[in-house]
Amino acid sequence: MTPATIQPSGIALKIARVWTLALATMTQLVRMKILFFLVLFCVLVVGAGFAFSVINPEQQLGLIKTVSLGALQIFSIVIGIVSTALLLPKDMEDRTLYTILSKPVPRFDYLVGKLLGVMLLIGGGLLVMDLVLSVVIYTRQGMVMQDALRALEYDGQATPETIERVKAIVARQGLTWEMHWAVFAIFLKASVVTTMALVLSCIASSTLFTIVVSFCAVIIGHGEHLLREFFFHPYLSGHAERLAALALALVFPDLAQFDIVDGVVNGESVPWSAVLDMAGIAVLYVFGYMSIAHLLFVEKEL
Repeated sequence: MTPATIQPSGIALKIARVWTLALATMTQLVRMKILFFLVLFCVLVVGAGFAFSVINPEQQLGLIKTVSLGALQIFSIVIGIVSTALLLPKDMEDRTLYTILSKPVPRFDYLVGKLLGVMLLIGGGLLVMDLVLSVVIYTRQGMVMQDALRALEYDGQATPETIERVKAIVARQGLTWEMHWAVFAIFLKASVVTTMALVLSCIASSTLFTIVVSFCAVIIGHGEHLLREFFFHPYLSGHAERLAALALALVFPDLAQFDIVDGVVNGESVPWSAVLDMAGIAVLYVFGYMSIAHLLFVEKEL
Protein backbone atom coordinates (compact mmCIF):
# COMPACT_ATOMS: atom_id res chain seq x y z
CA MET A 1 0.00 0.00 0.00
CA THR A 2 1.63 3.18 -1.15
CA PRO A 3 1.37 6.22 1.10
CA ALA A 4 -0.86 9.02 -0.11
CA THR A 5 0.88 11.90 -1.77
CA ILE A 6 0.98 14.88 0.52
CA GLN A 7 -0.11 17.99 -1.33
CA PRO A 8 1.10 21.32 -0.01
CA SER A 9 -1.59 23.68 1.20
CA GLY A 10 -2.64 26.75 -0.75
CA ILE A 11 -0.93 29.07 1.71
CA ALA A 12 2.34 27.12 1.48
CA LEU A 13 2.21 27.31 -2.32
CA LYS A 14 1.54 31.04 -2.20
CA ILE A 15 4.44 31.64 0.19
CA ALA A 16 6.80 29.52 -1.93
CA ARG A 17 5.68 31.32 -5.07
CA VAL A 18 6.17 34.78 -3.57
CA TRP A 19 9.56 33.82 -2.12
CA THR A 20 10.74 32.47 -5.48
CA LEU A 21 9.68 35.70 -7.19
CA ALA A 22 11.41 37.75 -4.49
CA LEU A 23 14.71 35.89 -4.88
CA ALA A 24 14.50 36.16 -8.67
CA THR A 25 13.83 39.90 -8.36
CA MET A 26 16.78 40.42 -6.03
CA THR A 27 19.04 38.46 -8.39
CA GLN A 28 17.78 40.53 -11.32
CA LEU A 29 18.58 43.78 -9.51
CA VAL A 30 22.05 42.57 -8.53
CA ARG A 31 22.75 41.79 -12.19
CA MET A 32 21.68 45.32 -13.05
CA LYS A 33 24.57 46.53 -10.87
CA ILE A 34 22.21 48.30 -8.48
CA LEU A 35 24.54 47.49 -5.57
CA PHE A 36 27.24 49.73 -7.05
CA PHE A 37 25.93 52.27 -4.53
CA LEU A 38 27.02 49.90 -1.77
CA VAL A 39 30.66 50.16 -2.80
CA LEU A 40 30.41 53.94 -2.96
CA PHE A 41 28.94 53.99 0.55
CA CYS A 42 31.73 51.86 2.02
CA VAL A 43 34.34 54.17 0.50
CA LEU A 44 32.46 57.21 1.80
CA VAL A 45 32.16 55.87 5.35
CA VAL A 46 35.81 54.84 5.60
CA GLY A 47 36.85 58.21 4.18
CA ALA A 48 34.59 60.10 6.59
CA GLY A 49 35.89 58.05 9.49
CA PHE A 50 39.54 58.87 9.00
CA ALA A 51 39.71 61.99 6.81
CA PHE A 52 38.19 64.52 9.20
CA SER A 53 40.28 65.96 11.96
CA VAL A 54 38.22 67.88 14.50
CA ILE A 55 39.46 68.77 17.97
CA ASN A 56 36.14 68.14 19.70
CA PRO A 57 35.62 64.35 20.03
CA GLU A 58 31.86 64.84 20.01
CA GLN A 59 32.11 66.58 16.64
CA GLN A 60 34.31 63.86 15.19
CA LEU A 61 31.93 60.97 15.89
CA GLY A 62 28.82 63.04 15.19
CA LEU A 63 30.21 64.06 11.80
CA ILE A 64 30.82 60.43 10.84
CA LYS A 65 27.26 59.49 11.81
CA THR A 66 25.76 62.46 9.98
CA VAL A 67 27.57 61.70 6.72
CA SER A 68 27.03 57.94 6.92
CA LEU A 69 23.36 57.91 7.93
CA GLY A 70 22.63 60.59 5.34
CA ALA A 71 24.24 58.39 2.70
CA LEU A 72 22.17 55.45 3.94
CA GLN A 73 18.96 57.39 3.44
CA ILE A 74 19.93 58.42 -0.06
CA PHE A 75 20.98 54.86 -0.93
CA SER A 76 17.77 53.26 0.30
CA ILE A 77 15.39 55.76 -1.28
CA VAL A 78 17.20 55.86 -4.63
CA ILE A 79 17.42 52.06 -4.80
CA GLY A 80 13.78 51.66 -3.80
CA ILE A 81 12.43 54.12 -6.38
CA VAL A 82 14.70 53.27 -9.30
CA SER A 83 14.45 49.50 -8.81
CA THR A 84 10.66 49.54 -8.55
CA ALA A 85 10.29 51.87 -11.52
CA LEU A 86 12.47 49.63 -13.70
CA LEU A 87 11.12 46.21 -12.78
CA LEU A 88 7.62 46.22 -14.25
CA PRO A 89 8.53 47.87 -17.60
CA LYS A 90 11.58 45.62 -17.93
CA ASP A 91 9.52 42.47 -17.28
CA MET A 92 7.04 43.59 -19.93
CA GLU A 93 9.81 44.39 -22.39
CA ASP A 94 11.51 41.03 -21.85
CA ARG A 95 8.14 39.22 -21.95
CA THR A 96 8.99 37.78 -18.53
CA LEU A 97 5.79 39.16 -17.06
CA TYR A 98 3.59 37.27 -19.50
CA THR A 99 5.48 34.04 -18.87
CA ILE A 100 5.05 34.38 -15.11
CA LEU A 101 1.35 35.26 -15.22
CA SER A 102 0.58 32.42 -17.63
CA LYS A 103 1.81 29.68 -15.24
CA PRO A 104 -0.62 30.83 -13.71
CA VAL A 105 0.65 33.15 -11.00
CA PRO A 106 -1.89 35.54 -9.44
CA ARG A 107 -1.11 39.18 -10.07
CA PHE A 108 -1.15 39.87 -6.35
CA ASP A 109 1.57 37.26 -5.77
CA TYR A 110 3.59 38.80 -8.56
CA LEU A 111 3.41 42.27 -7.00
CA VAL A 112 4.20 41.00 -3.51
CA GLY A 113 7.16 39.01 -4.82
CA LYS A 114 8.55 42.01 -6.67
CA LEU A 115 8.11 44.30 -3.67
CA LEU A 116 9.65 41.75 -1.31
CA GLY A 117 12.62 41.33 -3.64
CA VAL A 118 13.34 45.07 -3.61
CA MET A 119 12.95 45.17 0.18
CA LEU A 120 15.33 42.23 0.58
CA LEU A 121 17.90 44.04 -1.53
CA ILE A 122 17.51 47.25 0.47
CA GLY A 123 17.50 45.41 3.79
CA GLY A 124 20.57 43.37 2.88
CA GLY A 125 22.39 46.47 1.70
CA LEU A 126 21.51 48.34 4.88
CA LEU A 127 22.73 45.44 7.03
CA VAL A 128 26.10 45.43 5.27
CA MET A 129 26.35 49.19 5.54
CA ASP A 130 25.36 49.12 9.20
CA LEU A 131 28.12 46.58 9.86
CA VAL A 132 30.71 48.71 8.05
CA LEU A 133 29.55 51.84 9.88
CA SER A 134 29.65 50.04 13.24
CA VAL A 135 33.24 48.89 12.65
CA VAL A 136 34.32 52.39 11.63
CA ILE A 137 32.54 54.05 14.57
CA TYR A 138 33.94 51.53 17.06
CA THR A 139 37.47 51.93 15.73
CA ARG A 140 37.26 55.69 15.60
CA GLN A 141 35.68 55.79 19.06
CA GLY A 142 38.77 54.14 20.58
CA MET A 143 41.09 56.50 18.72
CA VAL A 144 39.11 59.55 19.82
CA MET A 145 39.15 58.39 23.42
CA GLN A 146 42.93 57.94 23.39
CA ASP A 147 43.47 61.35 21.78
CA ALA A 148 41.16 63.03 24.29
CA LEU A 149 42.91 61.43 27.28
CA ARG A 150 46.32 62.39 25.94
CA ALA A 151 45.13 65.96 25.48
CA LEU A 152 43.86 66.07 29.07
CA GLU A 153 47.18 64.77 30.39
CA TYR A 154 49.10 67.28 28.26
CA ASP A 155 46.98 70.15 29.64
CA GLY A 156 47.20 68.86 33.18
CA GLN A 157 43.42 68.41 33.44
CA ALA A 158 43.31 64.61 33.74
CA THR A 159 41.22 64.59 36.89
CA PRO A 160 38.87 61.64 37.53
CA GLU A 161 35.84 63.88 37.02
CA THR A 162 37.10 65.23 33.70
CA ILE A 163 38.04 61.77 32.44
CA GLU A 164 34.61 60.39 33.31
CA ARG A 165 32.93 63.33 31.60
CA VAL A 166 34.94 62.77 28.40
CA LYS A 167 34.24 59.04 28.50
CA ALA A 168 30.51 59.74 28.84
CA ILE A 169 30.57 62.11 25.87
CA VAL A 170 32.47 59.67 23.67
CA ALA A 171 30.24 56.76 24.72
CA ARG A 172 27.08 58.76 23.94
CA GLN A 173 28.38 59.73 20.51
CA GLY A 174 30.00 56.37 19.78
CA LEU A 175 28.53 52.99 18.87
CA THR A 176 25.08 52.67 20.47
CA TRP A 177 21.89 50.72 19.85
CA GLU A 178 20.24 53.99 18.83
CA MET A 179 22.40 54.03 15.71
CA HIS A 180 20.95 50.65 14.70
CA TRP A 181 17.42 51.94 15.36
CA ALA A 182 18.21 54.83 13.03
CA VAL A 183 19.16 52.33 10.31
CA PHE A 184 15.93 50.43 10.99
CA ALA A 185 13.95 53.67 10.64
CA ILE A 186 15.69 54.29 7.31
CA PHE A 187 14.59 50.83 6.16
CA LEU A 188 11.00 51.51 7.19
CA LYS A 189 11.00 54.79 5.29
CA ALA A 190 12.48 53.11 2.22
CA SER A 191 9.81 50.39 2.40
CA VAL A 192 7.04 52.99 2.36
CA VAL A 193 8.65 54.89 -0.52
CA THR A 194 9.18 51.66 -2.49
CA THR A 195 5.54 50.62 -2.11
CA MET A 196 4.40 54.08 -3.17
CA ALA A 197 6.63 53.83 -6.25
CA LEU A 198 5.03 50.45 -7.00
CA VAL A 199 1.61 52.13 -7.08
CA LEU A 200 2.89 54.74 -9.52
CA SER A 201 4.54 52.04 -11.63
CA CYS A 202 1.15 50.33 -11.99
CA ILE A 203 -0.36 53.59 -13.24
CA ALA A 204 2.35 55.00 -15.48
CA SER A 205 3.69 53.57 -18.69
CA SER A 206 6.92 55.57 -18.42
CA THR A 207 9.77 54.71 -16.07
CA LEU A 208 10.90 58.34 -16.01
CA PHE A 209 7.44 59.47 -14.90
CA THR A 210 7.45 57.00 -12.00
CA ILE A 211 10.91 58.11 -10.87
CA VAL A 212 10.20 61.85 -11.10
CA VAL A 213 6.81 61.70 -9.37
CA SER A 214 8.19 59.40 -6.66
CA PHE A 215 11.03 61.78 -5.84
CA CYS A 216 8.57 64.69 -5.79
CA ALA A 217 6.40 62.71 -3.37
CA VAL A 218 9.45 62.07 -1.17
CA ILE A 219 10.18 65.79 -1.04
CA ILE A 220 6.57 66.57 -0.15
CA GLY A 221 6.53 63.75 2.41
CA HIS A 222 9.51 65.25 4.23
CA GLY A 223 7.92 68.71 4.30
CA GLU A 224 4.33 67.92 5.21
CA HIS A 225 4.60 69.70 8.54
CA LEU A 226 5.53 72.89 6.67
CA LEU A 227 2.58 72.49 4.32
CA ARG A 228 0.24 72.02 7.25
CA GLU A 229 1.69 75.02 9.03
CA PHE A 230 1.58 77.45 6.10
CA PHE A 231 -1.49 76.29 4.14
CA PHE A 232 -3.80 74.51 6.58
CA HIS A 233 -3.33 76.20 9.94
CA PRO A 234 -4.02 79.83 8.85
CA TYR A 235 -7.19 78.98 6.92
CA LEU A 236 -8.59 75.86 8.60
CA SER A 237 -9.28 74.96 12.17
CA GLY A 238 -10.47 72.05 14.26
CA HIS A 239 -11.87 69.08 12.38
CA ALA A 240 -11.33 70.67 8.96
CA GLU A 241 -7.60 71.05 9.59
CA ARG A 242 -7.29 67.49 10.86
CA LEU A 243 -9.20 66.11 7.87
CA ALA A 244 -7.03 68.07 5.44
CA ALA A 245 -3.87 66.84 7.17
CA LEU A 246 -5.16 63.25 7.06
CA ALA A 247 -5.97 63.54 3.35
CA LEU A 248 -2.49 64.89 2.65
CA ALA A 249 -0.89 62.08 4.67
CA LEU A 250 -2.93 59.49 2.76
CA VAL A 251 -1.85 60.80 -0.65
CA PHE A 252 1.74 61.57 0.29
CA PRO A 253 3.30 59.53 3.12
CA ASP A 254 4.43 61.62 6.08
CA LEU A 255 8.07 60.57 5.97
CA ALA A 256 9.07 62.93 8.76
CA GLN A 257 7.65 60.37 11.21
CA PHE A 258 10.67 58.16 10.46
CA ASP A 259 13.26 60.90 10.95
CA ILE A 260 15.19 60.03 14.10
CA VAL A 261 18.65 60.41 12.58
CA ASP A 262 19.24 63.93 13.91
CA GLY A 263 18.34 62.86 17.43
CA VAL A 264 20.61 59.82 17.22
CA VAL A 265 23.51 61.97 15.98
CA ASN A 266 22.97 64.28 18.96
CA GLY A 267 23.19 61.33 21.34
CA GLU A 268 19.48 61.13 22.21
CA SER A 269 17.93 57.82 23.22
CA VAL A 270 15.21 56.14 21.14
CA PRO A 271 12.47 54.54 23.27
CA TRP A 272 10.86 51.26 22.29
CA SER A 273 7.52 53.01 21.94
CA ALA A 274 8.91 55.23 19.18
CA VAL A 275 10.31 52.21 17.32
CA LEU A 276 6.97 50.38 17.57
CA ASP A 277 5.10 53.48 16.40
CA MET A 278 7.32 53.80 13.34
CA ALA A 279 6.95 50.12 12.53
CA GLY A 280 3.16 50.31 12.86
CA ILE A 281 2.92 53.39 10.65
CA ALA A 282 5.13 51.74 8.02
CA VAL A 283 3.01 48.57 8.03
CA LEU A 284 -0.17 50.61 7.54
CA TYR A 285 1.35 52.55 4.65
CA VAL A 286 2.74 49.43 2.96
CA PHE A 287 -0.54 47.54 3.36
CA GLY A 288 -2.58 50.48 2.06
CA TYR A 289 -0.35 51.19 -0.94
CA MET A 290 -0.11 47.48 -1.73
CA SER A 291 -3.89 47.20 -1.78
CA ILE A 292 -4.12 50.14 -4.19
CA ALA A 293 -1.36 48.70 -6.38
CA HIS A 294 -3.18 45.37 -6.57
CA LEU A 295 -6.45 47.03 -7.61
CA LEU A 296 -4.65 49.01 -10.31
CA PHE A 297 -2.61 46.06 -11.55
CA VAL A 298 -5.65 43.78 -11.82
CA GLU A 299 -7.33 46.29 -14.15
CA LYS A 300 -4.15 47.01 -16.10
CA GLU A 301 -4.16 45.78 -19.69
CA LEU A 302 -1.00 43.81 -20.45
